[in-house]
Amino acid sequence: MLTLRGSLLSLAILTFVSLTYLSLNSLHSSFSSSAQSSPAAISASEESGNAKEDEEAGRSDGDDEITDLYHYPEVFKLNYAAMEENFKVYIYPDGDPKTFYQTPRKLTGKYASEGYFFQNIRESKFRTEDPDQAHLFFIPISCHKMRGKGTSYENMTIIVQNYLDGLIAKYPYWNRTLGADHFFVTCHDVGVRATEGVPFLVKNAIRAVCSPSYDVGFIPHKDVALPQILQPFALPAGGNDAENRTTLGFWAGHRNSRIRVILARVWENDTELDISNNRISRATGHLVYQKRFYKTKFCICPGGSQVNSARITDSIHYGCVPVILSNYYDLPFNDIIDWNKFAVVLKEKDVYQLKQILKDIPHEKFLELNKNVAKVQKHFQWNSPPVKYDAFHMVMYDLWLRRHVIRY
Repeated sequence: MLTLRGSLLSLAILTFVSLTYLSLNSLHSSFSSSAQSSPAAISASEESGNAKEDEEAGRSDGDDEITDLYHYPEVFKLNYAAMEENFKVYIYPDGDPKTFYQTPRKLTGKYASEGYFFQNIRESKFRTEDPDQAHLFFIPISCHKMRGKGTSYENMTIIVQNYLDGLIAKYPYWNRTLGADHFFVTCHDVGVRATEGVPFLVKNAIRAVCSPSYDVGFIPHKDVALPQILQPFALPAGGNDAENRTTLGFWAGHRNSRIRVILARVWENDTELDISNNRISRATGHLVYQKRFYKTKFCICPGGSQVNSARITDSIHYGCVPVILSNYYDLPFNDIIDWNKFAVVLKEKDVYQLKQILKDIPHEKFLELNKNVAKVQKHFQWNSPPVKYDAFHMVMYDLWLRRHVIRY
């Protein structure tokens, strides 16, 4: 009996050890498989084509400085190479370019981002004339041009609705996904208001907008935050010049929002923060406003009529660490780059402690932020034709990541 019990006990122990080994081995295989098939890994590897060759070419071009400013540096490099190799966009040819379609209104001013995108997409290798090759479809209607012609909001909505109805009736592509693989671009806030009157466009298509606010229907995993860039810049880029920056903080502008009113009221007479109630008059000197950016450590960027402000990209260009003072703002390229590495991101309620917050930032931290601002400048610059890693390519990269919102 004892021998039988001993044998059964030995058999039970052996079976337990074997099953444990098999389970662990299966778990390890499953984990490896899931890791290789995760969205990030799939996105980084699929359709990559000559990604490795492109990466080597990038090194020879001096464009391989992908640092910890990015959330996932290696994934970004692989995805970017895959995008350059494979991404295709079809632009609907419909609409008279002399009215509200196809061509930008202008490439200057604080809403130039919309105009540059319209021009860049045609200059780039991403455009395809074959809709069957396209990953995404661009709806080339410009609310900025409508605004320039004095079109009312009500008529803008009607124009957008009629244009979209025409595309849906003429082509099969919208109906395949109900518009999930379509996108449109608008930087002026009137474009947001005009398109909101076409609910199925806003709900289904990808919106690339300069005012990406969570509280007005912006959907981060679907929509894209477009940087509002005031070009051309009046003066050369700054950065890596911390020793020249003696003013703690700077802001000058119109009080066209609640947060700006509070900012001016609380800090206008402060001796360490340079806060002006209005834009600096040109009568005080040539480019005085722009030159203030060169002398300042932290440039305050409160939201205006919308959450966004061209002052953010002004600050980045002139090498001044931007201080974001806005609620519900999905910052441009936020899913790609870590804004906390080159900016100070605050809530509007922090305005009352603003000076102390900035003074509490250690000098070593400021030096790091100042250095990193210079590194991200290339991402906040439009060019014609577009160049690698500039604003256009970063927007295209965000669109590339969203091409899998729905498959057909």
